[in-house]
Amino acid sequence: MAASRNGPLAGVRVVELAGIGPGPFAAMLLADLGADVVRIDRPGGAGLGIDPVYDLTNRNKRSVLIDLKAEHGPGQVLGLVERADILIEGYRPGVAERLGVGPDACLARNPRLVYGRMTGWGQEGPLAHRAGHDIGYIALTGTLSMIGKDGEPPVVPANLVGDYAGGSLYLVIGVLAALQHARTEGGTGQVVDAAIVDGAAHLATMIHGMMAAGGWQDRRGANLLDGGCPFYGTYETADGEYMAVGALEQRFYDEFTELLGIRDEIPARKDFDRWGELREAIAARFRTRTRAEWTAVFEGSDACVAPVLSLREAPAHPHIAARATFTDHGGITQPAPAPRFSATPGAVTRPPAMPGADTAEVARDWDVPLTDPQEDR
Repeated sequence: MAASRNGPLAGVRVVELAGIGPGPFAAMLLADLGADVVRIDRPGGAGLGIDPVYDLTNRNKRSVLIDLKAEHGPGQVLGLVERADILIEGYRPGVAERLGVGPDACLARNPRLVYGRMTGWGQEGPLAHRAGHDIGYIALTGTLSMIGKDGEPPVVPANLVGDYAGGSLYLVIGVLAALQHARTEGGTGQVVDAAIVDGAAHLATMIHGMMAAGGWQDRRGANLLDGGCPFYGTYETADGEYMAVGALEQRFYDEFTELLGIRDEIPARKDFDRWGELREAIAARFRTRTRAEWTAVFEGSDACVAPVLSLREAPAHPHIAARATFTDHGGITQPAPAPRFSATPGAVTRPPAMPGADTAEVARDWDVPLTDPQEDR
């Protein structure tokens, strides 16, 4: 039997056409919030070849195996679509249409369906049909240009800013907003075009405002929030680790410099011409102790200083552990569902879905005929 579901989206049914990156992560978010997400995997896998046991973006989902190129494949998907609230796909523009599961076909079967499309470049524009990855999307939007030190190459922020922040999160916002509309009186389904270039650009809205007001230079490592400010950045410690400093406000800065032990030895924080001198004074002081020692110094203070922890270290931090920000499920330590809800909390209830493992269960629960792709040949 399917695990009982809790969360604010309990009762919402989602069809996910298997892909990689931001589409699966968006579907995972919906599943974490309680939606019944059925992932349609295709024979042979979806792309990067990660062992499905460890593909955490497929947790809390169920999987059926459907070959969309087989005679009865599109019909089986449309059968699920009839009973779904949301569909998510991450193909290049036109691919879903050629496979027979594009927006027109799906909305004809279910007029209240929210059809979410996840792409890098969007559904139209000169680059719409070109291949791409996170790094290219954030490069063209100007977002990548802001990250790194002045005079050095831009720093690649993994695939967090483009794929997941500019892509997945905007897709989730979009499909949930469209679902609200579909469920209002007289509401209908619609297509949500979530392009990573749009989301990544939108993330920098405040920065564009600051630049227009003359409060942000259009070069990296030269501004208040991009590492250009000596009291907003990272510093190496005696053991080769790092501390993060975010002492922007005056009262926090005063506490920071006092605990660091340099308050009476440095230029005024607003003496911009001497920021290089201030930075070196801070750096030299941090190099005198280990990360653990500095962590103890700033513990319990409002100096806005924190140790830079690794992915493996983070779950054990006292605050992170107290909030259960990470959870262990099936022997894998992983981020817990977020955000949190007082009345309808989400949870990790199922391990990553194994391709095709839930076909019979989904066929029963959704009351649709589903067959193994091998039988369809």
